[in-house]
Amino acid sequence: MRDPRKALLVVDSDEQVRDTLNSALRRDYRVLRAATGEAALQMMQTESVDLMLLDVHLPGISGLEVLKIVKENYPAVEVLMISAEQNLDAAIEAMRHGAYHYVSKDFDVEHTRALLTKAAERQDLSRDVTRLSEEVAEQHDREFVVGPSRATRDVVELVQKVAKLSATVLILGESGTGKELLARLIHRESGKPSAPFVAVNLAAIPRDLVESALFGHEKGAFTGAIRQQLGKFELASGGTLFLDEIGDLRIDLQAKLLRAIQEEEIERVGGTHPIKTDLRLIAATNVDLEKAVKEGRFREDLYYRLNVIPIRMPALRDRIEDLPELARFFLRRYSTRFRKDIHGIADSTVDILSAYWWPGNIRELENLIERLVAVSDKEWITDEDLPYELHVAKLDAQAPSGGENLLERALSTFERNFIVRALEKSAWNVTATAKALGIPLSTLKFKMDKLEIRELARKIRGS
Repeated sequence: MRDPRKALLVVDSDEQVRDTLNSALRRDYRVLRAATGEAALQMMQTESVDLMLLDVHLPGISGLEVLKIVKENYPAVEVLMISAEQNLDAAIEAMRHGAYHYVSKDFDVEHTRALLTKAAERQDLSRDVTRLSEEVAEQHDREFVVGPSRATRDVVELVQKVAKLSATVLILGESGTGKELLARLIHRESGKPSAPFVAVNLAAIPRDLVESALFGHEKGAFTGAIRQQLGKFELASGGTLFLDEIGDLRIDLQAKLLRAIQEEEIERVGGTHPIKTDLRLIAATNVDLEKAVKEGRFREDLYYRLNVIPIRMPALRDRIEDLPELARFFLRRYSTRFRKDIHGIADSTVDILSAYWWPGNIRELENLIERLVAVSDKEWITDEDLPYELHVAKLDAQAPSGGENLLERALSTFERNFIVRALEKSAWNVTATAKALGIPLSTLKFKMDKLEIRELARKIRGS
């Protein structure tokens, strides 16, 4: 049966201090003890630690260095520092690196217990906030992925079948199709949603640092390795590791990744012993891996090891039936973020969006909606808010073969949007707008009638 008490790790070189704290606190906490920083860090690889009482002055690696490593690799752990003397500078330095509080070595047990209680409460509150954020994010991710198109339904059905399996998943698709969001959805459907989800964009890491980022390194393993660093494989233990842009991984590291997957163990850079891993691996790429294998840029054995369950994310143009839902999903997200009261997107505007090719896929749609919401001061997003290239795409889709009158219609759309923007800037004062545009008032009125702006102006002025 699992011990319901929080785990408290006492790290102090003085055996009497360790024993005193164990005797005083073991009723409320599952107390673990270590005499050195190295022993404490080793223990944290196998034990789930919630709280830590950490001596500043330790033999070998200092307490402050241990604090830095703990907060970098186990940020949820709350740490109280212990020192034999009252040192304000050391206390400030420890707090700056994430320590919860600072107590002297002649501590009062009840005061220490009270501090630990407050630290535990803060930890629980932080976890509640994280859980709620993840629940909101989960709902967002579901809305992001789910849609009425057949292509989307096929993806969701496959996710439901494989999510609870431990098999490796390879997500394929163009840039901007939502591969990481799909990976997060698989993780949340895995049955272990509270387990860690660690995402790594391999293309964003300098090439000479990728091995250390994945597998970690020991202190002194290379120039600049001033302390031990856990890699993404260890940080994802018990959960999911998502390797994005796997097609960009160096060929020499592909062999090490293959070994890590096959043997379920890794070895830190500069390390001398293997470390067992327990995680679910999801990889993603926009590269044609079969072609890369034929060209010798990607290992064939690694490709087959990754391609156990392939899922292809369709391009937005291949799931265009989902666009209305996606556009309104992003509208809700950014209306909330920017505190705007925007009711929706006009149906005609959605039609224009649906006629566009979307080379940047969902990411391009999201960026557009974010920009429209950010600059809008209206209750609805309408045709006039869209950039002219989307109008051209709509006109192109409607044009007869041969593109008859396409240029004229595109120019009219641009001219109408330009005049409407000028009228908005002058608070719909026609005389001021004509002056700003440098044209006679009669010309502006003629164009407003021709482009059907006059009625819009009457509505605006009358509202």
